[in-house]
Amino acid sequence: MSATDVILKISNIESYYGPIMAIRGISLEVPRGRIVTLLGANGAGKTTVLKTISGILDPLKGSIEFMGKPIQRMEADKIVRMGLSHVPEGREVFPFLTVRENLMMGAYPRKDRDGVAQDLNMVYGYFPRLKERINQPAGQLSGGEQQMLAIGRALMNRPTMLLLDEPSLGLSPILVKEIFTIIKRVNEEQGTSILLVEQNAKVALETAHYGYVLEIGRVVMNDTCERLMNSQDIQEFYLGAKEAGARGERRWKKKKTWR
Repeated sequence: MSATDVILKISNIESYYGPIMAIRGISLEVPRGRIVTLLGANGAGKTTVLKTISGILDPLKGSIEFMGKPIQRMEADKIVRMGLSHVPEGREVFPFLTVRENLMMGAYPRKDRDGVAQDLNMVYGYFPRLKERINQPAGQLSGGEQQMLAIGRALMNRPTMLLLDEPSLGLSPILVKEIFTIIKRVNEEQGTSILLVEQNAKVALETAHYGYVLEIGRVVMNDTCERLMNSQDIQEFYLGAKEAGARGERRWKKKKTWR
C-alpha cells in the first residue's frame, strides 16, 4: 500500500496510565476511505488507542501520522482542526444544550457559514429524529438519540476521518442496526475514513473492511474482515461459535492459535 493510500499510520506506540502500560508497541494502518475495526476484550487497549490518536493521551514511544503529518503529542484541538473527529465511548453530549447547539459545537473550528448550514441539513438527513428534537435539551434524549447526536456533532467538523468508540453501547438491536447502517452510509457517501472500536464483533466485522485483534495492549491478529469472520479463533472467542466435539472443554483452557 502506497503512502498516499494510507490516511492514518500508527507505528510502535506505547501509552501509559500512570505506571501502567496500556498499549504495548501497537502498529496499524487505516487506508483512505475505508473502515477499520479494532476487536478485543475489555482492557485490551482499544479505547486507549483512540485516545492516543486524538491527543487525549500522549504516547511515551512511537509515532502517529495523519494524512502524512506527525500528530503524536499534538494538542487535541489542533488534531480536530486537521479533520480528525473522535466520538468517545458513552456519547458525552452537552446535556443542558439543545440538539442544535450540540451540533453547532461540532462546527466550532469552521468559518464557512454556508458550508455549516449545508452540513447541518446533511446531519438531519442521516438522523431525522434529531431534526424532530432540534430545540430539546440533549440530556432528555434517549440513549440511541444521544449516540446519533454524538456522531452528528462529529460530522459537523466535516472530518476526513472518524474515530468511533463503542457506538452500539447500551442500545437495542434495532437501534444498533440503524446506527451501523448510517455509519456505512457516511463512509460510502462522504468518503470518510473510520477507525471503529466495537464490542459487538459480528456487527463490526460485517461493517468494516479490515480488522485488528488486540489482547493485553498488543496486536495479535490482523486481516480482512471476511477472513477474520472465517477464522476459527475469532468465531469461537468473539462470535460465540462452538467447535463440534469440544463438549466439556472450558473456553479459558483452550489456546488461541495466534499465541
